[in-house]
Amino acid sequence: MSPAAVALPPKSAQAARLAWLDALRGIGAMAVVAEHLLPWFLPELRPYWFNLGVYGILVFFLVSGYIIPTSLERHGDVRKFWVSRIFRLYPLYLSVIVLVLALAWWVPVRGEVPRDGSAVAAHATMLLDVVSVGGVADTMWTLSYEMVFYLMVTALFLVGKHDRSGLLAMSFAAAAVVVGLVVSGAVLVGGWPAYASCVVFVVGLVGVVWGRLRTVSACVLGVMALALLLLSSRVPWLGAAVLAVMFAGTAIHRWERGGGRLWPVAVTTALIAVAPLWAIESGWWWVRADVWLTTIALAGATFAGGMALRGRRLPKVLVWLGLVSYSLYLVHHPLLKYFVQITGDLRRADRPYQIAMAALALAVILAVSALAYRYVEKPMQALGRRISNRSKLQGRGDPRMAGEGPRHDGVLGHEERQVPDGVRDHVGQGDAVR
Repeated sequence: MSPAAVALPPKSAQAARLAWLDALRGIGAMAVVAEHLLPWFLPELRPYWFNLGVYGILVFFLVSGYIIPTSLERHGDVRKFWVSRIFRLYPLYLSVIVLVLALAWWVPVRGEVPRDGSAVAAHATMLLDVVSVGGVADTMWTLSYEMVFYLMVTALFLVGKHDRSGLLAMSFAAAAVVVGLVVSGAVLVGGWPAYASCVVFVVGLVGVVWGRLRTVSACVLGVMALALLLLSSRVPWLGAAVLAVMFAGTAIHRWERGGGRLWPVAVTTALIAVAPLWAIESGWWWVRADVWLTTIALAGATFAGGMALRGRRLPKVLVWLGLVSYSLYLVHHPLLKYFVQITGDLRRADRPYQIAMAALALAVILAVSALAYRYVEKPMQALGRRISNRSKLQGRGDPRMAGEGPRHDGVLGHEERQVPDGVRDHVGQGDAVR
């Protein structure tokens, strides 16, 4: 029996100790839903002193950075990690794509999606935003940065550099500042980055999963992900900032376990705070100094509050919302479009009617999310575990990272409308749902 196995606490203790992560996901998910729901149902209630959606995704990215690398390090098995990721992400993702395309006769696919093969290639890899391709569902853009993070973490793990989270966080934050000052948009344009990255992604991932030239394949994928992030993203400084946030989450975890210091997180935060203030590509309301700084502060305070409450009993509704957060984030925006298509523009309706319709829309979203989790996510995750468990572990993992329950390393729910398909505010008070 490995040292990591000996160190594992009972499952009930693990669940109680890590419930705070699910609670944070629940808070982030509802912030995202509120950011999309309020402008179309109760526009007067939408806050503009901070950005609900960006707040939600910052919380999500912090949690993802906190837990994802430890999942890989705990098992020490790259194949198992990637089989888990594929079965965690793709089934629901593909289901939502099919739904949106099937109903395109009623609610057309958004104009940001190219009508050529580059859209297919970008959706196949999930690298949508870093190859400047819009997703068929608005909320899919954040998956691009999750995927870049996975690719880079895998490469770092295999070359033994995965413990430098603080340095990586500061480096990406500094890159966000520099790139913002010198780059006004994607350097690599056109459809070819989507095609080329799709070929490299498929071939490289086969090498990583099946073990042929695993380290070489992972390094090629990591370098490709970094190049796409900085050279072909819709908003390159934002991509670098997102990776800085995620590695900051990892650095916090290492500090908590006594494997690192906290000052790199403070430096990262300061750099991210100033990154958009002088960026060439900026000017949207959510990156005004007062709004941006307040949003960052609230996201950081929320994550810190969650950590302070870890191990304590938390509201079950928040924990449940976190459990279904991936379904919630992928399905809610298409459902809102369909709902408004039926009800018509509600922004000038009587307040009681607005409230009633908002409550009904939220109930539908939560019900569909619960069904998607129960009948799509959960069975496919179980299938992924069965497949990955058929192979021997590549290694014993890192005993320092033991104790994280497998349920808690899932990808997080995110939202799109603010960035970077929304380099303008797509849900401004004069817009229509599309």
